[in-house]
Amino acid sequence: MGGYVYRMAVTVLTRAVALFMLVVLMAPASARLAMAEGGLARFEQDRLAIETAKGGRHDFDVELAITPQQQQQGLMFRRDMAPDAGMLFVYRPQRAASMWMRNTMIPLDMLFIAEDGRIVKIVERAVPLSLKTISADHPVRAVLEVNGGTVARLGIAPGDRVIHGTFETKP
Repeated sequence: MGGYVYRMAVTVLTRAVALFMLVVLMAPASARLAMAEGGLARFEQDRLAIETAKGGRHDFDVELAITPQQQQQGLMFRRDMAPDAGMLFVYRPQRAASMWMRNTMIPLDMLFIAEDGRIVKIVERAVPLSLKTISADHPVRAVLEVNGGTVARLGIAPGDRVIHGTFETKP
């Protein structure tokens, strides 16, 4: 009986590794195919800043994900991103945003942002290729995705403020 269980475990593990490799190796090919067919969304470029409670200011070059196609694609198929770059998902009207890491090759920090620009939730180092749903606890105006580790490196925390035209600023 023990040999049978061992063989079954090896078979299951082998299939899981093969499936994982297929996803990792095929995603870039599918991205190239989609680009050739004009299927990948294009993103407008912009800048934003995060002001921390400790008095720091950190500037980022961001791509704006505004349309449903852009938001569905997000940072899929990217193999790297500049340290001061990110993607800002803008929701009009605001909503309880849910994200995942399908076909996303790099770890990300996700900052959930209220209508006034205040960061209300942070998820650090989301796992590449994971299908686990990552959600806001309540409606948000936007989600900013940056490289995994950026939040810790810059000391960004809930309550810090994102400065961008998307958000209402109140004195």
